[in-house]
Amino acid sequence: MLGLKLPTDPRWAGIAEKNIEEILVDHAYCEQKAASTAISLIVTYPEYSELVTAMTALAREEMGHFKMVHDRILKMGFTMGWDRKDEYVIKLREFFPKGGSRATQLVHRLLIAGLIEARSCERFRLLSEELEDKELAKFYRDLMVSEANHYTMFLKFARKYGDRETVDQKWQDLLEYEAQVMKDLGTKESIHG
Repeated sequence: MLGLKLPTDPRWAGIAEKNIEEILVDHAYCEQKAASTAISLIVTYPEYSELVTAMTALAREEMGHFKMVHDRILKMGFTMGWDRKDEYVIKLREFFPKGGSRATQLVHRLLIAGLIEARSCERFRLLSEELEDKELAKFYRDLMVSEANHYTMFLKFARKYGDRETVDQKWQDLLEYEAQVMKDLGTKESIHG
């Protein structure tokens, strides 16, 4: 369903389980950054009314997810800690060239956001299936459903605001690139790393 070209090595779930505090802190920041992305799209593209409406709802939802993860961090006796660079996202942003029309830039941002959500969804599925802590596994199962909806929403908007054939080709090219990026990741205690 997600179209990812290289699935996460299932052993990543074991790394995550052994470092659950790191995973939760990284996850909290991922939710915060997702909300920031939605707000940035509103600020940068206010003329796209349907997108603004969807991003307003998404920002609210992502901050709700942030609160859920933060509450879980506190419940488990952890503290938030500092944000770390997300190597995965940094590498994805290098894929599309800088510049171009506003519409092209928007499509690129939507495709990257969609792919980040798709990979997060896949990672949450793994956690929901592999974690021994059943309460935490259910927590990730519930979040997985939201991420899948976000991924399809971003892809739908990219196709709406760009030429469908061109967008679909860019999506496939981005998926191929992301598979290469993932070959170097998947061994760290972070949601994407």
